Amino acid sequence: MIGISACLGGVCCRYDGQAKEITALKKLVENGQAMLVCPEVLGGLPIPRESAEISGGDGFDVWNGDAKVLTKTGEDMTTLFKQGAITAHQKLVEQNITSIILKENSPSCGSKSIYDGTFSGNHRNGAGVATAYFISRGLEVVSENDWQTVVDHEK
Repeated sequence: MIGISACLGGVCCRYDGQAKEITALKKLVENGQAMLVCPEVLGGLPIPRESAEISGGDGFDVWNGDAKVLTKTGEDMTTLFKQGAITAHQKLVEQNITSIILKENSPSCGSKSIYDGTFSGNHRNGAGVATAYFISRGLEVVSENDWQTVVDHEK
């Protein structure tokens, strides 16, 4: 079984109340081959919610105390993002999941790219808060752009 960002599985849980469904991934969930998680919702964030970006680095820097997750109006959401990552990881471990497909560019789930923290729409290289936590705990993290690699590996 693999893990998948809930928004990629068709759940309307993104900050804007939308999903970013990938039909093939949704089918894996329907067939019992995958489990959905949304670290932001598991951290207690509402749907919809104000957009947030990492300021001062990436998800690894957040865990090191060198960066924060801030909303566009400056509200610090770092604690909720970290708690969501921990809770999501616990749920994945309970199901013996070792690989997860995550939503690129997300402040939680970006694996190669996140927004740069300026709310300008620009990206930077880096990992989201949940991604950094998952990697530090030994999970294989794959972007939705490369989802086929993990699905083929699980067969």
